[in-house]
Amino acid sequence: MPPSDPAELLARARAGERRALGRLLSMVEGGGERAQQVARLTFAPSASVEQVVGLTGAPGAGKSTLASGLVAAARDSGPVAVLAVDPSSPWTGGAILGDRVRMQDHADDPGVFIRSMASRGALGGLALAVPEAVRVLVASGYPRVVVETVGVGQAEVDVVGAVDTAVVVVTPGWGDSVQVAKAGLLEVADVFVVNKADRPGAAGARRDLEAMLDLDPDRQGWRPPVLATDALSRSGVAEVWEAVDGHRRWLAASGELEARRRRRLLDELQAIVVRRLEDELRAGSGGARWEEVTAEVLARRLDPLAAAELLAAADH
Repeated sequence: MPPSDPAELLARARAGERRALGRLLSMVEGGGERAQQVARLTFAPSASVEQVVGLTGAPGAGKSTLASGLVAAARDSGPVAVLAVDPSSPWTGGAILGDRVRMQDHADDPGVFIRSMASRGALGGLALAVPEAVRVLVASGYPRVVVETVGVGQAEVDVVGAVDTAVVVVTPGWGDSVQVAKAGLLEVADVFVVNKADRPGAAGARRDLEAMLDLDPDRQGWRPPVLATDALSRSGVAEVWEAVDGHRRWLAASGELEARRRRRLLDELQAIVVRRLEDELRAGSGGARWEEVTAEVLARRLDPLAAAELLAAADH
């Protein structure tokens, strides 16, 4: 039988046993007491998190291919892990895409670990388990983590809450919708990448993004660079990693790195508390009182807001 004790699994993961690391991540995704045990083992003040980079953008922008290239560029600095947050299966809740086929170039590299996680419908394209999964990876010897989020457009702004550096990937022709996206996806970027830059419209997309940055008087300290890549041929990918590393140095020098990580912990705590409250409310959504109130709503004698007030009051 494979080991099931989190402490033993963590020791094995630190020794390089990838299956043990996979089991720890599965425990984190599964929640419950096992996940709490893992959290207690990996939540260390001295954890050597070097870099957490997020890749986000619209579907089809080439995020997985770019992630593979960034992993290759980052390997000179040490081990790298990738968390690919995939769409969830509506039947099982598991990740649909599995380990990304575009990252299989690194399958035989012991210094690279790739894991797909299910978003489970979380708004923002990020699973609630991602912050703890990052801590597990760091505790297991992967101080650099790339988080690639499911491509769901503007809702992906939540990526900024889980990473140190957010890389927003767009494609040629996307410039026409810059104004539409400005209020969400654009404002979380620390680095912009126009991928598939060998196609017509790449120069225009870069120009539109630069113009957008020029119109933002509130942005201070760090101006996101706008870079062009062809991730398939790896053209421009090294420059993206240099920009990511430059942003890391700026974060450390300005004090923003520690500030972001503190905000990240508070956001994680809030998200967990909200989820616990939601679970409690769902657990209480039953019984005679629930049936009575919902019948009133369905009969259109009671509006949903008033019904919610009645049910919430009944729980207290």
